[in-house]
Amino acid sequence: MSKAIRIHDYGGPDVLRWDDVDVGEPAARQVRLRHEAIGLNYIDVYHRTGLYPLPSLPWTLGMEGAGRVEVIGEEVTEFKVGDRVAYASPPVGAYCEARLMPAERLVALPDAIDAQTAAAMMLQGMTAQYLLRRTYRVQAGDTVLLHAAAGGVGLIAVQWARHLGATVIGTVGSEKKADLARAHGCHHVIVYTRENFVERVREITKGRGVAVVYDSVGKDTFGRSLDCLQPLGMMVSFGNASGAIPAFEPAILAAKGSLFLTRPTLMTYTARREDLLACADELFDVVQSGAVKVEIQQRYPLSAAAQAHRDLEGRRTTGSTVLLPD
Repeated sequence: MSKAIRIHDYGGPDVLRWDDVDVGEPAARQVRLRHEAIGLNYIDVYHRTGLYPLPSLPWTLGMEGAGRVEVIGEEVTEFKVGDRVAYASPPVGAYCEARLMPAERLVALPDAIDAQTAAAMMLQGMTAQYLLRRTYRVQAGDTVLLHAAAGGVGLIAVQWARHLGATVIGTVGSEKKADLARAHGCHHVIVYTRENFVERVREITKGRGVAVVYDSVGKDTFGRSLDCLQPLGMMVSFGNASGAIPAFEPAILAAKGSLFLTRPTLMTYTARREDLLACADELFDVVQSGAVKVEIQQRYPLSAAAQAHRDLEGRRTTGSTVLLPD
């Protein structure tokens, strides 16, 4: 038997249970891997609460992990036992000591990237990759606004956007987080709890606005984020930590300057294996070059996942967080 964090009902952090599970043997095109580290992400909260319903209950949470291949199923040719691998992909089920995983959703880890770093960066780093390189392709000279700049995606995206030659404006909720965002290269940091971020963005850009807003906050920032955009700017809504965005009239986009709006997901951008590998390879390249540094700010035992969720929802975490098998 192996251990896993599962939910039997949707709800708060207290629904997370430390269960015994039978992992079983891999089917064709599957591998069994043993986790060395698991990533903590806000999508885990959405699954736990039922905002993003799971296939059935009970179910193991988690979208991201890194470890070693233990057993390979038939028709698996890309990996062998002992290979170091990582993933940030369905099927949901990473909060466990060992699991079965489709081989096509795994990527091989470079020697220079350890398991904890991989688990801390795969989902957040590949999210930054598709946001900055594909959803809106950031160019040198662009000015961008990034909400939650001290969060997991935020700290990676700040560094990456600056590396691409953009001027980066970030919003954060405290002075401590402001210091962290600045230390990672954010040119202008706005503490939204005491500053009007729309007014500050207009001041910083001399009234022009930004080319793109990357918004993972949702309800609390959406309307004002539109007011930060220049004409023909792009609003990228890729999360809703503060709640779902209410319905709105699309004509607002026309009135505010013929704006573009998209709601992308990593799963769509990496659905094809060739796109998954290209996304991961570009992430590995910027990390190994030193242009983007991945720092693990919090570590919890896997069995303490409920406390990790409380801290994440209470905005007491910064940067990347990993869960470590006991």
